[in-house]
Amino acid sequence: MKIQRSVILLATFLILLSCTSSKKEENKSEVTEESSQTLKPKKLILFFGNSLTAGYGIELEEAFPGLTAQRIDSLGLEYRVINAGLSGETTASGLSRLEWFLEEEPAIFVLELGANDGLRGITPDETKKNLKGIVQLVKSKYPSTRILLAGMQIPPNMGQEFAGAFRAVFPEVAQEENVTLIPFLLEGVAGDPDLNLPDGIHPTEAGHKIVFETIWPYLEREMEK
Repeated sequence: MKIQRSVILLATFLILLSCTSSKKEENKSEVTEESSQTLKPKKLILFFGNSLTAGYGIELEEAFPGLTAQRIDSLGLEYRVINAGLSGETTASGLSRLEWFLEEEPAIFVLELGANDGLRGITPDETKKNLKGIVQLVKSKYPSTRILLAGMQIPPNMGQEFAGAFRAVFPEVAQEENVTLIPFLLEGVAGDPDLNLPDGIHPTEAGHKIVFETIWPYLEREMEK
């Protein structure tokens, strides 16, 4: 009789243990599923440019890529920003270092290069060739990446003809490569001493706020796709 009671107690214990283990596995599965959803990586917006992108002379978070990140966070959008700006960058040097930044697929690639080419007198044809090379490299590696090309203008120091040819490079590249053009990155900022540092080239914090407002509608449209 004692043996029979012991068998019954043991069986009951094993049943309860089995139910508890199943419940734990079920809870563990739910937690794992929730965690995987929580840890889902955000889509990348990559800003690739020169000192304008890098925020020369001001704090990094006050440059237009940093302001973009702040707006995205405030809206709770599933995107994050990497600022790949480098002071002094030309289209040629940008093309040579681009591979380093394409280890991860960007959902949106913002190309802001060319100003240093113009200021250094590099021919517009060379600038155009390099910009196309950058766009084509991104497309070849990540065909679904949406590309924004920031248009640029330079003062007529090197002659009206050169300045005009330089300005035309950006819409030509945008049309030929079928990417979205931001007509002029420094719209409302260039030439205004109140919005630029003493060098007359790089925007102040106030200037970067205007640049951000210029590019945001283009970014917003791309993020909604």
